[in-house]
Amino acid sequence: MNDHEPVIVGALRTPVGKRGGRLQKWHPVDLLGETLRQLVERSGINPADLDDVIVGCVLQWDQQHGNLGRHAVLAAGLPESVPAVTVDRQCGSGQQAVSFVVHGIQAGAYQLAIGAGVESMSQAPMPPSFKPGAPLGAQYSPRELARYQGNPLIPQGASSELMNKRFGLTREALDAFAVRSHRRAIEASRAGRVQDQLVRLHEDPTDPDSPLVTADEGMRADPNPEKMATLKPVFAADGATTAANSSQISDGAAALLIASRAYAQQHGLKPRARFVSTAVAAADPVIQFTAVLDATRKALKESGLTPADIDLFEVNEAFGGVPLMFQQEFGIPDDRLNVNGGSVAIGHPLGSTGARMLTDLLCELERRGGRYGLQTICEASGTANTTIIERLA
Repeated sequence: MNDHEPVIVGALRTPVGKRGGRLQKWHPVDLLGETLRQLVERSGINPADLDDVIVGCVLQWDQQHGNLGRHAVLAAGLPESVPAVTVDRQCGSGQQAVSFVVHGIQAGAYQLAIGAGVESMSQAPMPPSFKPGAPLGAQYSPRELARYQGNPLIPQGASSELMNKRFGLTREALDAFAVRSHRRAIEASRAGRVQDQLVRLHEDPTDPDSPLVTADEGMRADPNPEKMATLKPVFAADGATTAANSSQISDGAAALLIASRAYAQQHGLKPRARFVSTAVAAADPVIQFTAVLDATRKALKESGLTPADIDLFEVNEAFGGVPLMFQQEFGIPDDRLNVNGGSVAIGHPLGSTGARMLTDLLCELERRGGRYGLQTICEASGTANTTIIERLA
């Protein structure tokens, strides 16, 4: 046994709320803070032992700027001695936060830490590039734009149509996938498969008598394929990407408690899964989505595994075409891919989705008795993260 091997000993996530929906009254600091508080409370650890809290967040302005992670630690009531930092790898920020914790434990710098993510898209102003046809934001420099003058950089929505064309993904396929995402998410919710991983939250953080939020808000109980088919494409007149087959703008938080094997053994914590491999990759920033393929090949090579060895795959549904592209490239059976739905149905609070997906993946592996799970997320400007875990409990 490797004393420095990182293992997951706890994982929680909030229900995901719609933008302007049931979680809109929560300050993002408090949304994450309550997640951290309940994670620590349920685990029974001494919070003073936490070496660090690493938090993913994308829209780091207004209520989410100024190292949100540190503010969340204080809002959670954790000891003032617990440090925290906030990171941004776009949609993979929550997953990257977990990876940084993993690397810190492997290096011997940490014994116990939290990898987390949060985004309140109700509270944070939306970037201009979220609007169809809008120009790129101010983060793109003149030299960067000049580099791609012949094949210009474009927002992710427009890139989704390039992906659809390159991989032969039709409107019918994208809509069918969206329907499947909603149906699987609803089925999982109704069967109680996600209840144990949810943070207990009231709609109004100031009113303990306000209704509890007990399920992801964006799921449609009866998605209508005929109505979906009438929606106009958002990013190209002849395109296939619509509001219905893309991820939802949402609010949420998630956090994973990760310990070294030695710390877990010494403190009676039950290791639930170990990290087999983590990988990041970068590819074409114009099409933006293909790096999930490269990151997954790197993670598989590092692990010595093949796609056939993986019991469950979680591929972020930023757009419906991403998991379909992934499925096509690796030959993944439907019954192993996003089995409880994904961001099309659940929602995509940018910074938290990576930690949410890993929590979902862990719990479903445990429920099924599966061994290996793989998670991957595409990210703006053509990067991606992939993580492979092995269930232990």
